[in-house]
Amino acid sequence: MTTATATHTEQTIQVAGKNVRLLQGGTGPAAVFLHHSTGNPGWMPIFEQLAAKFSLTVPDLPGYGQSERPEWARDARDIATLTNRILDRLDLQNVTLIGAGLGGFIAAEMAAANQSRLSKLVLIGAAGLQPAEGEIADQMLVDFEEYVKAGFRDDATYETIFGHTADDAIKSLWDFSREMTARITWKPYMFSRRLAPVLGEIEVPALIIWGGNDRVVPIACAQQYANGLANAKVETIAGAGHLVELEEPEKVASLIVAHAGA
Repeated sequence: MTTATATHTEQTIQVAGKNVRLLQGGTGPAAVFLHHSTGNPGWMPIFEQLAAKFSLTVPDLPGYGQSERPEWARDARDIATLTNRILDRLDLQNVTLIGAGLGGFIAAEMAAANQSRLSKLVLIGAAGLQPAEGEIADQMLVDFEEYVKAGFRDDATYETIFGHTADDAIKSLWDFSREMTARITWKPYMFSRRLAPVLGEIEVPALIIWGGNDRVVPIACAQQYANGLANAKVETIAGAGHLVELEEPEKVASLIVAHAGA
């Protein structure tokens, strides 16, 4: 099923017997964006920026948003396996794979498993590694709206995106997302000891983007990814929080476009 708006289309495909929703827009080389653990609230400004240069696909990760839940999935690697099948279903080639937060964790797992369809990798505030310094903020221990606010540089910036208080639809998305996140990242929380040893097998050039004021995933993880990957560079956006692509969509898109040569 495909539906359209002025700037993007919505399509549903099946992977492992479950429906997966895709948002798609733009023309150019292929890019895929994997969302945070909070789910994807819609066609965001960062997607509009990227769609100006790429043929962009934004899936609701399996078990998130309007994608059906694979009840058997128990870790990020399971979701990575399913998401690699999305690339297969769409027969995407030379993909710039972009992942933010949990989406970055899954993107790294995807690349470690199969990089034959990838040309570039972009990790934005990616979870997945045990921080050498500090801890990943645990969304299970706090009010979820407060957790999302911690993803921004300050409350005022949060309010420019979600208002003073998020509406019921967004809160429902967050609650649904948190349940799936608990299933796949609970122990250990938001990292895998199996990921770091295989990062060096990822040969596609990687760009690591981090907010300089990330209060969710310690910035130490940026250099840990850079050290582990075979070919990586780090770009820090001063003052930005964990949700840097929402705070600074033009800057983030510009870095991605330059990295991909699009």
